[in-house]
Amino acid sequence: MTERSLGEWLAYLEQLHPSAIDMGLERSREVARRLGLGKPAPLVVTVTGTNGKGSTCAFLASLIGVQGPRVGVYSSPHLLRYNERVVIDGQQASDEALCQAFAAVESARGEISLTYFEMGTLAAFWLFERAGLDAVVLEVGLGGRLDAVNLVDADLALITSIGLDHADWLGDTRESVAFEKAGIMRAGKPALCGDLDPPGPLLHQVAVLDAPLLLRGRDYDLSVDAQGWSWYGLDPQGRVLRLERLPLLDLPMENAALALQAYALLPLPWDEGRIVQALLATRVTGRLDRRALDWRGKSLTLLLDVGHNPHAADYLAQRLESRPPAGKRWAVFGLLADKDLPGVVAPLLSLVAGWAVAPLDTPRSRSAGELAGHLRGLGAAVAQYPDVRAALEAQCEQAAEGDEILLFGSFFCVAEALDWLARPA
Repeated sequence: MTERSLGEWLAYLEQLHPSAIDMGLERSREVARRLGLGKPAPLVVTVTGTNGKGSTCAFLASLIGVQGPRVGVYSSPHLLRYNERVVIDGQQASDEALCQAFAAVESARGEISLTYFEMGTLAAFWLFERAGLDAVVLEVGLGGRLDAVNLVDADLALITSIGLDHADWLGDTRESVAFEKAGIMRAGKPALCGDLDPPGPLLHQVAVLDAPLLLRGRDYDLSVDAQGWSWYGLDPQGRVLRLERLPLLDLPMENAALALQAYALLPLPWDEGRIVQALLATRVTGRLDRRALDWRGKSLTLLLDVGHNPHAADYLAQRLESRPPAGKRWAVFGLLADKDLPGVVAPLLSLVAGWAVAPLDTPRSRSAGELAGHLRGLGAAVAQYPDVRAALEAQCEQAAEGDEILLFGSFFCVAEALDWLARPA
């Protein structure tokens, strides 16, 4: 089995289970038992939320790692390489390591059918245990309660935000979403919530578990102005900690604030210099990812963002309003069929001079015609293209010096742009 390449393993995993998503922990728990998997590290932090999971995980891993402890991060989906999902001490897992892990899981599962995500999660846990890490930060794939990541009991449970997405699996109300996400919390263990209006089911679960809850706006918060941002929070004894005049970040500072509160609860040094160093060093590809682009002698800005639901679009619009381009802003946009097209487009409509829409490289994509028809109905200037690359090149061609091109709407959309950027001019 170890003779398979990583590409062959991934192709095999894609056809292993009859459905891509099959919520529940029973299958994964039994295979983990057969593998002898325990806790992947002495400290486990699990992160869920409708938006902001990836950057929160990255901030927290950076904060922990800059102090010296060895830390692993499991996240999903990936943009270009599966290896992005498993990071140990800042380095992506090698093809060889992933193949060994998949072979171990395959050998243990026997007759048990696992989804692609379940196989990947167990493989990550297998690698983390063998790496002898001090801490792992785990990003939930979908929901929380029934997600394979939730096999592990979290020492800290972080919930970034609660909005509507994946309605077929999580329900179509914030209350149903909150119930699923609250499933990562454990009895007596701290839970942190970055949502300013946490729904009742989450608060009810906190009470049932007798879990210490730290809320944004009550126990920790941030304030931002043009010169920088400030933060306050609590240490494990309930004493107030403060950081003043922090440098502004490209990634969402709300998520940095949540990661800071999580870090404040850990038995690690509170060194302001290293904290600032960690925050500034944190990067997440495809999240408010700003890049300088030279297109045939024109200096342009390319802003990549994987935001694909109304909550993410609202936040993206706020950030765009606070940082207008020197010239015009042009959009390149693609969206999956199960996403809320009106809700994603509405916050950004007034901030974009013209749209280029394209289908994504997946059967789950909305057609360019459907995207264009919706935008035209709202009075937007829009052109449609056969793929993201053609749409991006068309916007680069019409843009003037100093203009900004916003490419957003999906991980698929950003992945195509990254592939385009990596090619020779």
